[in-house]
Amino acid sequence: MRIHPVIPIWLMAILCVIMVVVKRKGILPYIRQILIVVLLFIINLRIMIPDGNVESSVQKMNAYVLFVVDDTISMLARDYKGETERLTGVKADCENIIDKLSGAKFSVISFDNYAKVLSPFSNDTEFAKNSINSISPIDELYAKGSSMNICKDTMMEGLKNAKEKGDGSVILFFLSDGENTNGDTLKSFHEAADYIDYGAVLGYGTQEGGVMYTKAFYEEEEEIVQDTTDYPYKDAVSKIDESNLKQMAEDMGIRYINMNTGNEIEDVLKEIKGNTEVEMEITEETGYRECYYFFVFPLVLLLIYEFIVNKRSV
Repeated sequence: MRIHPVIPIWLMAILCVIMVVVKRKGILPYIRQILIVVLLFIINLRIMIPDGNVESSVQKMNAYVLFVVDDTISMLARDYKGETERLTGVKADCENIIDKLSGAKFSVISFDNYAKVLSPFSNDTEFAKNSINSISPIDELYAKGSSMNICKDTMMEGLKNAKEKGDGSVILFFLSDGENTNGDTLKSFHEAADYIDYGAVLGYGTQEGGVMYTKAFYEEEEEIVQDTTDYPYKDAVSKIDESNLKQMAEDMGIRYINMNTGNEIEDVLKEIKGNTEVEMEITEETGYRECYYFFVFPLVLLLIYEFIVNKRSV
């Protein structure tokens, strides 16, 4: 048996107590009042009883998909397909990939001053989407500049773990604007190629660049991030660094795609789906049906009786 209350049980209990405390005159009317309250409480519980076994099928794709997402302030620049924030585009593109590769296991890594695993490999697509939608850059007061090198060790660990399982393709989507602003020289990512079967480096931003907006420290209004290297300060502009992104893609043996132009990501997804084993997993579980209507009928009869009695007494 299961219950799915319409109104939270604690709130319904309070309402029922109030309805019982307001006592009617006469023993029989008060008994009917209590019965009505009890029936309302039971109906609200939405009791469900077992109703045999039900078969359901779920698509299972033998693949591990790792998202590595740049979470630095530059990803707030508004030059994605017009004047959209880069990070907004990243989240929409990741959701599209998850939907197209439904049945795979997904993991999410983000990086700013350091790399962090937001979601381990799981076939829970909603959890993966929620992890991606939770990504938000740290305050500029704490930012230490961009470097794609920061994510390398964490990314390699995720790729190795997936490859060692040996029961599916390993797919990487690296999403960034390619900027290294903390003075680091881009490291080689050649060793990652041994663990990647498919994927792409997805670039965000334009050569013209875009300004970044953040919330003012004490206010709700947005303000443009400032370049404080020279005085007087001016608006900071972030530009895509495609040389870094292309170098990473070449090192890892996957395609580079500028997400501001064209729709090449669909070709990558088609290739993955065409070369990855997909099977339907059939599961059998107990089905349930609602039985609240068993209690609605006596409640209606009681209410009709109360209506008739009250009308006669007027």
